[in-house]
Amino acid sequence: MILYIWRHPKPIAAKGICIGQTDIAVDKRKLKRLANKVERFVRLHRLPKIVWVSHLQRSLGVGQILAQRGFQYKVAPELAEINFGKWDGRPWEQISQQEIDDWCHNFAYFAPDNGENLHQLFERAESWIRARTVESNAERDNKPILAVGHAGWINAAKMIAYEQDVPRVATQWPRSVNYLESSRLDF
Repeated sequence: MILYIWRHPKPIAAKGICIGQTDIAVDKRKLKRLANKVERFVRLHRLPKIVWVSHLQRSLGVGQILAQRGFQYKVAPELAEINFGKWDGRPWEQISQQEIDDWCHNFAYFAPDNGENLHQLFERAESWIRARTVESNAERDNKPILAVGHAGWINAAKMIAYEQDVPRVATQWPRSVNYLESSRLDF
């Protein structure tokens, strides 16, 4: 299976905020800019007009714009960013240094209260990827799958594609993809 996934547009007023599954707004012009990129890609490669999105508006909004242009969008909560629990939506400066240190030193398994850890994010990403691979094999069309996702999920998916382990410490985590950037992943 081949997956082309674009990172959502930059959210409004997110600087200095811990953003995971906080449903933060995005400028409509930026949503349209990404929808235009996806639409051009589909037209250029003659692909089906189907795109997967998360339920968070920074991804969902792109799907809704594409739907107005004849696309089908499929909502998959599994594509959402990592859930930072009680940290989500709070300024980083309000999160205790001890909690951040605990997270960095036990990167794979630490989760803020009511949140998920990195290992759980990898399991969620792997489950979604496995389901799409099974569907793709059943249809025997080998058409790439298109999605609009989130930086943490994309990094996890890349590491899964490259058969890398879940990082144990924060320094093993790769740089995030840029907003509106696409990644090709082969599974």
